[in-house]
Amino acid sequence: MGNNHLDTTLFDKAVLFAVKAHAGTERRGKSFPYIVHPMEAASIVATMTSDQEMLAAAMLHDTVEDTDVTIDDIRKEFGDRVAMLVETESDKFVEGVRDEESWYERKQAAITRLASAPMDAKIVALGDKLSNARAIYRDYMIQGDELWKIFHIKEKPAHKWHYEGLAESLRELSGTYAYQEFEYLIHRIFD
Repeated sequence: MGNNHLDTTLFDKAVLFAVKAHAGTERRGKSFPYIVHPMEAASIVATMTSDQEMLAAAMLHDTVEDTDVTIDDIRKEFGDRVAMLVETESDKFVEGVRDEESWYERKQAAITRLASAPMDAKIVALGDKLSNARAIYRDYMIQGDELWKIFHIKEKPAHKWHYEGLAESLRELSGTYAYQEFEYLIHRIFD
């Protein structure tokens, strides 16, 4: 007996779009293709929903932040809802300000934005944040506090503040396995 048919046209298009946008880039400090992270984020989101727009947004969540793709590009290719989900998940960089200088402001803005975001945006964000927490946990188990040197902000307490803020802003999802894993990893990394 075969698998049930599922229309994945939009998601498939998002996968191809993200692969092209992230082509030739590696995940910072990982030595593997960047696209592995959005794929994992989408896989996590798929544990909570089969909504193709949400899965597409999970695949595309870093394209605006880390490539030349704009929100308008996403809107044109994937529609208003996918664009809104990607935009909610994207850091807002300040023109002419170094990443290190705007880090706290950007992270606080993201925490605040997610706290009042609709449930679908929170689910997409959790896919990204859990994927990040898994990577940090794996690396932390191997490297210990040396891990923080690969980040723009190198102080562990700053990252603890950020992840605890994210957990609070996503607490509406506390009944999901993904959120429970996220919270568990935060404690393992930072306590």
